[in-house]
Amino acid sequence: MKTTRKTQSASAKLPIAVSHPDKVFWPEEGYTKLDLVAYYCAIFPKLSPYVKDHMLSLERCPDGMQGECFFQKQKPKGMPPGTPTKRITHADRTGKFTDYVVGGSLITQLALTNLGCIAVHVMASRASSPRQPDWMCIDIDPESGIFGDAARAGLHVKAALDDLKLVSYAKTSGSRGMHVLVPIRTGPDADEVLAFAESFVERVAAAHPDELTVEHSVAARRGRVYLDPFRNGFGQTVVAPYSVRRREKAPISTPMDWSEVKHTLVPSDFNMGNFAERLKCADPWSDFFENRQSLKDAARLLNKL
Repeated sequence: MKTTRKTQSASAKLPIAVSHPDKVFWPEEGYTKLDLVAYYCAIFPKLSPYVKDHMLSLERCPDGMQGECFFQKQKPKGMPPGTPTKRITHADRTGKFTDYVVGGSLITQLALTNLGCIAVHVMASRASSPRQPDWMCIDIDPESGIFGDAARAGLHVKAALDDLKLVSYAKTSGSRGMHVLVPIRTGPDADEVLAFAESFVERVAAAHPDELTVEHSVAARRGRVYLDPFRNGFGQTVVAPYSVRRREKAPISTPMDWSEVKHTLVPSDFNMGNFAERLKCADPWSDFFENRQSLKDAARLLNKL
């Protein structure tokens, strides 16, 4: 496909050179690689707080919706000189290590997008304190594939967090489910946060056994919504707020106010084609990092339930 003058003009406004800008990533919608890069350039002020100093895991889809994807943890060779990284030594005592890309720079984000990284997968911990997460995440996965089931489960999760006096934030995953994040004060080790999350989801699922489950086996879930605490394990990631997903309509993982979490909501209605309209609304996560909380009091309350 030849590069048009319009493409050349749009590319000229970006701080990086985009390779194959006219490559179509979403055939049904007609969105190109350049459209994706331009989206991340525009949204970066909103995305930045959730990736700044955070290690990233890369899902590379160089042909968009039409090709295969692969995951990569090691910093790609094609990244700009000086790209920030964090070296993490593997726990298997082999002496091997991974140099993770560290987010926070617009150039880093756009360079990753240029390499086919559609979604932004971010760790909860910062490179400066890699075992101490900034948030706890509950991943809500409806076995039915229906977002309405995830919404109902999410409201159960919120009520249980309210009981523990924990402020929580909801977002669409950009796929069929949703994520509930709880900002926490830096301190607990990832293993402690994971243990708390496991105990928490077990209590919530036990209170709603016909709707919710913590069963790992898909067959054992019997159509119930799976509450996944394992995004909290060391080295695990979650799709960042404002991330585009490799799904039909190019949906965005969208931060929501809890009043918006309804069974009638269609996550793909928040997509790359119309997200500028969404940004005209107040940011429901504007106070996310101002509401860092201690898990100690919540753990005591959980143990009393």
